[in-house]
Amino acid sequence: MPSVFTRRGSFPATVLFALWLSVAPARGNQGATADVSRPEGQKVFVTGHSFHVPSARPFDQIAQSAGIDGHKLSGIQGIGGSSVTRHWDLPDDRDKARKAIKAGEVDVLTVAPFHTPLPDPAIDKFTALLLEHNPKGRVVVQASWVPMDGPGNNPLTFQNAQRDAADPSLFRTTWAPLLDKMKKQVEVLNAEYSPKYGRPVVFLVPVGDAVIRLRERVARGEVPGIAGQSSLFRDNLGHGLAPITVLTAYCHLAVIYGRDPRGLPVPDALKEAGLGEDTEKVNRILQDVAWEAVLAEPLSGVKASTKAD
Repeated sequence: MPSVFTRRGSFPATVLFALWLSVAPARGNQGATADVSRPEGQKVFVTGHSFHVPSARPFDQIAQSAGIDGHKLSGIQGIGGSSVTRHWDLPDDRDKARKAIKAGEVDVLTVAPFHTPLPDPAIDKFTALLLEHNPKGRVVVQASWVPMDGPGNNPLTFQNAQRDAADPSLFRTTWAPLLDKMKKQVEVLNAEYSPKYGRPVVFLVPVGDAVIRLRERVARGEVPGIAGQSSLFRDNLGHGLAPITVLTAYCHLAVIYGRDPRGLPVPDALKEAGLGEDTEKVNRILQDVAWEAVLAEPLSGVKASTKAD
């Protein structure tokens, strides 16, 4: 398959998204207006690195608690520090994702690019393979937060405690070059496939933006039980603790199912986070933040319904 930047002759992806959003039915999220109804369950296969895969089990529980009939977590394939290409290149005896796709066990494939390579050519390959075996399939791309708060920080000296003094709003600028490359790849893939399938096929899950929004609230002292930004992470690199893991899961629920997560019960991962009497309040904040981030991202394919507000 040629590079994503060599394709020509398709309608602009933004136009295709606008057309689809105006007419899409509520089957999972294929560009649907979100409400609190129960969308059709999907077989979801999770691939990714350690900033994404820990959210798979909470996501599964959250989808079940939302009453989504037919939802199934059909598999998990995690590789620490992985690009999407590393998943594609797994030998047959270690591969789970390609096998599940070929067996018809995947409606939605999640991928999580790393900071290199971008654009990741394996996103193109997985998209083509999924559509070959499931014409109704979708790929969702997690745009993660950035390790050590930015590519310019020294991995030998950066400390988690430094996050407490950070201005999270600045990350929208410093992280933008990575995010822009992911967005461009999503747009180009949809420009290629939307004319054939009559819909977008690849969606962006704005987890990095949701993390920024959460950190902004923590920095303003608006999240009870979480004293500082460093309390969201378990190490210098930036692996998330339970609030970020659950936030990531809520973002995926919103994108995959077009489902407003507000009002859903506290998942086990957050119950076990030691937040005590603040647990319910933190859960509501995470739901609010995830919903805000997903609605703010056009490539999520989700737009608000007046019924859900």
